[in-house]
Amino acid sequence: QVQLVESGGGLVQAGGSLRLSCAASGSIGSINAMGWYRQAPGKQRELVASITNDGRTNYADSVKGRFTISRDNAKNTVYLQMNSLKPEDTAVYYCNAEIRYITYVTYRDYWGQGTQVTVSS
Repeated sequence: QVQLVESGGGLVQAGGSLRLSCAASGSIGSINAMGWYRQAPGKQRELVASITNDGRTNYADSVKGRFTISRDNAKNTVYLQMNSLKPEDTAVYYCNAEIRYITYVTYRDYWGQGTQVTVSS
């Protein structure tokens, strides 16, 4: 069994910062890309940022220059540092990872339970 557990969400004023963490645990063979998605009320889930296992990153245009994604491969953990937060960043943030279960040869997507980020104006 594989699990993703997120932490770090909360309430912050506009202009503030938050750091999200997501740790993968369980019978993990290997992990490819990891990333963060978000879903605001009434909107579709969207990619915020992703990072490959060799450190290549990709960001949504709306967060470029404000958010930074990083990972610690030894800890199977991905982080999202969010600075200069805006009210429009308010959403539930979900961690995602492409993980190969220890006895499998293929990868599949795993999702965290989500963590609420609320930015007040």
